[in-house]
Amino acid sequence: MSEQLIDYYKAIEDGSRKMLEAAKADDWNEVVRFESACAVLIAQLREHSRSLNLDPQQRAEKARIMQRILHMDAQMRELADPCLDQLDQLYLHQGQPQVLH
Repeated sequence: MSEQLIDYYKAIEDGSRKMLEAAKADDWNEVVRFESACAVLIAQLREHSRSLNLDPQQRAEKARIMQRILHMDAQMRELADPCLDQLDQLYLHQGQPQVLH
């Protein structure tokens, strides 16, 4: 049964990969579609994980999957918010917002 939990993590990883591919293709409708599918999987995972435990090998696999998901998420954030660094520079410079004009 605990193998089923790993299958959820793998499915979420696959959805995250598809979201990243869609973001790279600038297809934000597909990103939203895959994001919704991942949200359903995450809800199901939460429900099932309450009653099941992973063995040490499965916990290690889960950690590797989660690291890949987080890496893809960081890449997606960069694609979704390319001006984030600019805003950080404008608003975090010595704690004072800078004039934009």
